[in-house]
Amino acid sequence: MDRRDFFLGSAALAAAACTKAKTTTTGTTAPTPLGANASWADVRAQFPLTRERIHMTGFLLVSHPRPVSDAIERHRRAFDEDPATYLEETMEPAERAVRTAAAKYLGAEADDVAMTDSTTMGLGIVYGGLQLKPDHEILSTTHDHVVTNMSLDYRAAKGQKPVRRIALYDEPAKANADEIVARFTKAITPATKIIAVTWVHSGTGVKLPIRALADVVAKANANRAEADRAVFCVDGVHGFGNQDTRVTELGCDFFMAGCHKWIFGPRGTGLIYAKRNAWAITSPSIPSFDPGWRPEPMEKLPPSSWMTPGGFHSFEHRWSLNEAFAFHEQIGFARVAARIRELNTRCKEGLAKIRGVKVITPMSPELSAGIICFEVAGKQPADVVKALKAKKIVASTTPKFYPTMYARLAPSLLTDENDVDRSVVAVAEIA
Repeated sequence: MDRRDFFLGSAALAAAACTKAKTTTTGTTAPTPLGANASWADVRAQFPLTRERIHMTGFLLVSHPRPVSDAIERHRRAFDEDPATYLEETMEPAERAVRTAAAKYLGAEADDVAMTDSTTMGLGIVYGGLQLKPDHEILSTTHDHVVTNMSLDYRAAKGQKPVRRIALYDEPAKANADEIVARFTKAITPATKIIAVTWVHSGTGVKLPIRALADVVAKANANRAEADRAVFCVDGVHGFGNQDTRVTELGCDFFMAGCHKWIFGPRGTGLIYAKRNAWAITSPSIPSFDPGWRPEPMEKLPPSSWMTPGGFHSFEHRWSLNEAFAFHEQIGFARVAARIRELNTRCKEGLAKIRGVKVITPMSPELSAGIICFEVAGKQPADVVKALKAKKIVASTTPKFYPTMYARLAPSLLTDENDVDRSVVAVAEIA
């Protein structure tokens, strides 16, 4: 299908979508409370995002849904009225409530969770504190975010032994689960102690089969002494909130993620989950404030407490995170995942029909999530994003530290079918 045929065939659809955009509520009135059968329009109405643009970058930084913003405002007002008293009276129940809500969403226990401000903080804390012997090796991949790379390199520099990085696939669009698992299996050696991967690669949109990789690690550990077992660590931020999988089902030892992306949590929130026997491989680098509010003796505090950085945070944001988890649970864990999968499949299939457009992200939902990377022949990714912005579509490019840059679209609960179709039409006009 060439650009002209695609555009003409979609003209009526685009016109209808434009009409809808003009008549949709601006979000200035209170949205309908969500129920068990809430429509996607009802979900979208919880967000104050402008209707003047199509938001295809929901994976970057969140717009707070109404329950979250209301909770933030309640805490903010109380702090402003009497900060010391509110901190004293609220810290223990609020901290427990957030960790309990996070643990429920993860499928874990509250004491398995450390609280952070972002994925970056979580990665830095875990990798920076790794307790390694001279003969221990760190294994990672060539697909990871710069934060993973830098955190591992900082730690490796202390032992003067570089991180070994492998490619799990060559062409993202042709990524194959069996090949990924085979390459991963071959890369693990008796010296491999830390294995660091990313669930969904923001540079290609590829989603790794984490459960299958965890099984490989378990098999490698079968005949190892406890002190020598490999520890499997995952940056999970771009799968956290859009997959129908509890984190504890993934099988990893550590899971680090921010909560201000797909989870719709307050900006500046994140967490670390770890299995009980995994915490010992790392140590805290920032003092914790947990001993100040927990009643148990310090020697009985769980490792997650010591790995939760102290200091005075933006408490009104952290203590409102439980509302974000409740928001997801109210809509339905599996329903959220199915919706994002449906919209992303629709978008990829539409883009793939446009002459001159190459979809980089795998078409299969088994190897993709909510990020779609693509390129337009003869055009720089930044120019594509700029042209889409002129059409009131907010897109993004992959960060410049990746070897190849692409344009990105990310359908989410902030978009609907008309938004997806209008975005595809706009790309067709640019191509």
